[in-house]
Amino acid sequence: MTTSIADYLKENGKITYSNVGVSMMPLLRQGKDLFTIEKNDGNRYKRGDVVLFARGKDKYVLHRIIKVLPEEYVILGDNCVNPERGIKDSDIHGKMISFVRNGKEHSIREKRYRFYTAFILTTNPVRVFLKKMKGRSKRLLKKLLRRK
Repeated sequence: MTTSIADYLKENGKITYSNVGVSMMPLLRQGKDLFTIEKNDGNRYKRGDVVLFARGKDKYVLHRIIKVLPEEYVILGDNCVNPERGIKDSDIHGKMISFVRNGKEHSIREKRYRFYTAFILTTNPVRVFLKKMKGRSKRLLKKLLRRK
């Protein structure tokens, strides 16, 4: 029988593993970096926290909280353009407390990490706009090249 990530966290309090995907680049590199999640302690999360939440039954996503609302959160990966709304406390299983890059563990309390988080949150609107424009430009260029 396979134990789900949520069950493992409930039972053990923490889990460390590697991410799949590029949504949290450049913070976490797919297949290279590890991160540790600590289970939900019952407190509300804060803007900037990187949380593990459930999308559906068996899919877990690690993204950053960009807005805290009274009953929900707005969450976005550092390398994403489309925020996810309506994430409830009950959807979140835990918060990232550290990550390992090139064999060295880094705490979320380190100055460099806190600076990175502030930078990501502050520049988010501009980064999202530029990423969307880049995508639109690529699609337009492809369309124009197909016409020739």
